[in-house]
Amino acid sequence: MACTTILVGKNASYDGSTLMARNEDSPSGEFTAKKFISVNKGKQPRSYRSVLSKFKIKLPANPLRYTAMPNAIDNEGIWGEAGINELNVAMSETETITSNPRVLGADPLVKDGFGEEDMLTIVLPYIKSAREGVLRFASLLEEYGTYEMNGIGFQDKDEVWWLETIGGHHWIAKRVPDDAYVVMPNQQGIDFFDFVDAFSKKENHMCSKDMLDFIKDNHLDLGMHDEGYKIEEDKAFDIRAALGSHDDSDHTYNTPRAWFMARYLNPTTYTWDGEGADYTPESDDIPWSFVPEKKITIEDVKYVLSSYYQGTPYNPYGKTGDLTNKGKYRPIGISRNNFLAITQLRPYMPKEFMALEWISVGSNAFNVSAPFYANVNRTPDYLANTTARVSTDNYYWSSRLIGAMADAHYNTTAIHIERYQNKVHSKGHEMINAFDKELLSKDFANVSRKLANCNDAIAEMLKKETDDALDKVLYTASCGMKNSFARSDA
Repeated sequence: MACTTILVGKNASYDGSTLMARNEDSPSGEFTAKKFISVNKGKQPRSYRSVLSKFKIKLPANPLRYTAMPNAIDNEGIWGEAGINELNVAMSETETITSNPRVLGADPLVKDGFGEEDMLTIVLPYIKSAREGVLRFASLLEEYGTYEMNGIGFQDKDEVWWLETIGGHHWIAKRVPDDAYVVMPNQQGIDFFDFVDAFSKKENHMCSKDMLDFIKDNHLDLGMHDEGYKIEEDKAFDIRAALGSHDDSDHTYNTPRAWFMARYLNPTTYTWDGEGADYTPESDDIPWSFVPEKKITIEDVKYVLSSYYQGTPYNPYGKTGDLTNKGKYRPIGISRNNFLAITQLRPYMPKEFMALEWISVGSNAFNVSAPFYANVNRTPDYLANTTARVSTDNYYWSSRLIGAMADAHYNTTAIHIERYQNKVHSKGHEMINAFDKELLSKDFANVSRKLANCNDAIAEMLKKETDDALDKVLYTASCGMKNSFARSDA
């Protein structure tokens, strides 16, 4: 899947939360309907088998309850994608990433290994921390292998970790600095790696046990080193050069997305435009992590993961100025976004309702994010009842309809989209603030049921505002139809 990720450390966010967010995008020409569900312990399989490969595994007993964003139609498997378990540990899988022929020749992909279809289901219900998520995933990767290159995020209230698969069985993982954020398009992204830490304290870096030999034996180190250099003593090894890709397609599909996100969150730290730019949309050396110029909000995360190069010559909706570069680069907010999940773990709240998931579906340029409590046994029908049939009874299809019409009538419907987004985001914060206060004033008995009821109220608000936006966009688009005619036209 072609996706985009942002990870935010707790000291870089507006309220001290760790934040993790990712778009799931379908391949070109495909649109995958999604739903938001809670998987209770009795529904978690003990014997699991993939649909797309021959991978199968016996799963541990006593799984944790967790939320997920699976495909509404399960003909290609589950594709759980993003969720939070009952111990407030989150997982986001996966960011399809790139590598190079030397890596894939040294450790070929495994045809019958596991993939994005499987990962959430076989990992999230069995982990008690972000670090433990890295280790469980890594052990499965080393044993069974994978048929694709992927990046996976793990999050608890204190730490966010990013793991990248390397070939069929190898991996590296790096902790997001507490005061920083990470931007990830579809390519191997970790830039510098501390092997001293990875093979000693493992405070911020972990990797395959044989990673040093793997790099040495396969001549993957591309650094120009001084005499006496030893890779095992390198605290800033250029792992992107060794394991990543530098293809022409990266410069139209991947690096521009990292450039735009960092440009938005660090507008004055670097020069982003013009001949003297520190980084351009086609730079191979855009850093993996940045310290933001201001604290990052939910709205910031939603904006960058919905963006289409606003304020640049690359905006596909551009109407003024030099239009020769219009639509040159792949947008983040693209037509084939399936969903966006922002997982927020709030350390200032009791563990019973610390976890929120902000959910968007359809094309992010035209949709909204609404917050839902994760510690629930069920999710609202409006988000859980997605079917193959187009219906405004669910959030996914309503969002898809809004996006398709708003894109075709961008200039005249943009005001409706902006008002819709601001209203739902404001109402979402308002309702969560009110529910938090109410919950804090009571005992936490039957808390999952109470939280589910809160989610129902949020979903009711979301449906009301989505229906209203659909009505306005439909009316405006109808007025702009090319076959319109009035007697005054004659």
